[in-house]
Amino acid sequence: MGKQDSTRKKVDLGAVLVVEDDPVLALNLEATLTDRGARQVTISPTTQDALEALEENSFDAIVLDVHLADRSDGWTVAELVSELGPRPPVFIFATGAPEAIPAEVAELGIVLEKPYDAQELVDAIERQRKTGGGVLARLREVIARRR
Repeated sequence: MGKQDSTRKKVDLGAVLVVEDDPVLALNLEATLTDRGARQVTISPTTQDALEALEENSFDAIVLDVHLADRSDGWTVAELVSELGPRPPVFIFATGAPEAIPAEVAELGIVLEKPYDAQELVDAIERQRKTGGGVLARLREVIARRR
């Protein structure tokens, strides 16, 4: 992660769920996202914690570590977005091995290769929030193909 720079312009990142099992990286992401305009950042170190957070809150963006300690397919959290209602969150998949993400899953959001710069993450969330649309429909297609 890059050095914190409080002179950067804040943008409306909304509420962000960070699913990351590296506590140092998670806290760094929380600080960066808060500094850059997230109104709330929730950290979940496991898939189970992420699912519980999704039951209790709605999020505008979800940053998913693809290889969590409890699962090696962190994108499974994204598959549950159909349960979150009509306004799906933005998905950012974070991984050291982007080639390991199935193509149909990768197209649900933006894939950032670790290590990535904090500004890359902020830009990705902002870009996806502006363009919006299509994620829920594409996710339903992916789920249907898996059945």
